[in-house]
Amino acid sequence: MKSFISNIVTAVTGTDASILAAKYAIVMSKAYDCKLSAVYVVDTATIKQLALSKIFIQEEAAEYEKSLEANGNRYLTFVEELAVAKGVKLERIMRKGAIYTEILSVADEKKADLILLGGWERDTKTTDIIGHSHREIMANAKCSVVLVKEPDIDSIYKNA
Repeated sequence: MKSFISNIVTAVTGTDASILAAKYAIVMSKAYDCKLSAVYVVDTATIKQLALSKIFIQEEAAEYEKSLEANGNRYLTFVEELAVAKGVKLERIMRKGAIYTEILSVADEKKADLILLGGWERDTKTTDIIGHSHREIMANAKCSVVLVKEPDIDSIYKNA
């Protein structure tokens, strides 16, 4: 019998919530012996909007994009180290574009059975970019989407 879940995609944004979702994805990947992809999206769509709105000049936009890319590499490296520590193979994926479009594209390409997203942070509004992206992913994904809000994920991860 084919495993219930064979491909998981998790969105890495650098928020605490996305790191908890990544830990959850690692535990699930280990439990179900399935493939795991961690995706970080350099949000060039928002950068372009800021440049068009004259909030950023072109040089600032390019510098900000470079900064986001460096952050993304750090976050993906951290998540990869978490996976390796649990004996889970993880595919790192960095994309550029609109967050939700790229996450959905990766999920389609990987034939994901599940997309894991970090729950919203308490100190941010659900109207921010990540909240908007989460809603778009939930509305348009072709597979199940789980919003991870597991309060004990650190101890679950530690014992996995």
